[in-house]
Amino acid sequence: MKAKFSSYLTELSGSLKELIEILSADYDYVSVLASDSKGFAIQASQKSKTITGENMTTERGCVVRVYKDGLYSEYAFNKPEADIKAQAAKLKKILDDQLDIIKKTSTEIFDTAKLPDELCTLFTEMETDDMPEDADLGAVMEKLQSISDKAMGMKDFMIDCLASAKSTHVCKMFLTANRDMRQSYVYTEGSIVAIGAKNGRNTMSIEGVSGRTGISILEGLDEKVPAAVKAVEDMLGASPVVPGEYEIITSPEVTGLIAHEAFGHGVEMDMFVKGRALGAEYIDKRVGSDLVSMHEGANCVVDVASYAFDDEGTLAGDVTEIDHGILKTGVCDALAALRLGTQPTGNGKRENFEHKVYTRMTNTMFDSGSDSKEDMIASVKKGYYLEGMFSGMEDPKHWGIQCIVARGHEIIDGKFTGKVVAPVVMTGYVPDLLGSISMVSTDRESFGNGGCGKGHKEWVKVSDGGPYLKAVARLG
Repeated sequence: MKAKFSSYLTELSGSLKELIEILSADYDYVSVLASDSKGFAIQASQKSKTITGENMTTERGCVVRVYKDGLYSEYAFNKPEADIKAQAAKLKKILDDQLDIIKKTSTEIFDTAKLPDELCTLFTEMETDDMPEDADLGAVMEKLQSISDKAMGMKDFMIDCLASAKSTHVCKMFLTANRDMRQSYVYTEGSIVAIGAKNGRNTMSIEGVSGRTGISILEGLDEKVPAAVKAVEDMLGASPVVPGEYEIITSPEVTGLIAHEAFGHGVEMDMFVKGRALGAEYIDKRVGSDLVSMHEGANCVVDVASYAFDDEGTLAGDVTEIDHGILKTGVCDALAALRLGTQPTGNGKRENFEHKVYTRMTNTMFDSGSDSKEDMIASVKKGYYLEGMFSGMEDPKHWGIQCIVARGHEIIDGKFTGKVVAPVVMTGYVPDLLGSISMVSTDRESFGNGGCGKGHKEWVKVSDGGPYLKAVARLG
């Protein structure tokens, strides 16, 4: 079925186009992004149950952007008013005041040209199997509770299991004097957080499913329960890793964590404009072995961050960031592209209509290779197979990363010993880590649970992933 476009936004389109026409008499460029995204978030555990009609991407509202005398200004509002001329006059005063403040202060002003406004008409209703607004939330809750109960019944050390689901029907409309772009799609994610305790020690594991589809994807969440409980069991009996440099095999989830942290904010090109990313100095230079290729973009895989156009009306892209070890480019929003003299990549995203646009990741994926997982493990003299992702962070200015991995399974002479270490902190300098990659598997996966913040805020949906990798890394 098609994810039907918002009738609410359709009704607003005439008034918003009139608003753009009026403001265009005073500004060289005017755009409006209007959003109407509905969804839910549900969680069940042994201790509580919650249902809300909101999640990270539910929103309803509009934001206008204007350009005049080399400067841009924006203002968010709920919806067009009955008297559009009066609303246009109020918006003009607010926008002009903002431009005047910039001119009168010591604020650094970037020399930015006017955004292009080529003719573009786009209407897309993407395929889905069901709609979140039509979901039987009671049935979803029962499903999640049964997953929690199943996990609790598997082992005595289990103390709780949080099963959650989020689904959103995203509708966005981007309008200018020459553009009318409308998109509608659904994405859903589900996760299990299994929590266990034994001998005075407690730990947790996380498993999830995600995709640009409806709640039917949650059927796959039930299949993740045994793996989640087994991971808890492994970590409860784990020992600390002896700090040092090891051969590693990364699971696709850990591969995605490396992709996100190594080539996330560090190649978001608004950071190039501000001189805050070392990646800018490595364009067309080697950053990894010949086996390393990476794509980034809403079109490079179908997951939670896959859309038709971004929040500036730029069509979704599929950017080859790394080509056989050579860093070719980063990703950028439309204004960063103007300031750098390059093309936008479809990565201009807002947390919601009330927040400004930043260059943001969408789907960040290592490409597949030609090796088998079995051959990779067999080739390890002494090291670890790493799986499970907790968190990560990077230093874009110096290109250091730190990845918190849930657990490592020891490998000696190509065989698992049965020993587990947990948790594992993987650190390093990005070109060194990627330069050490010597084997890449044929398969790959994407993971779209959670989100990414810029700094300590500005949260958006992202996904990442890739194949199994063999590399050398420092663990502690």
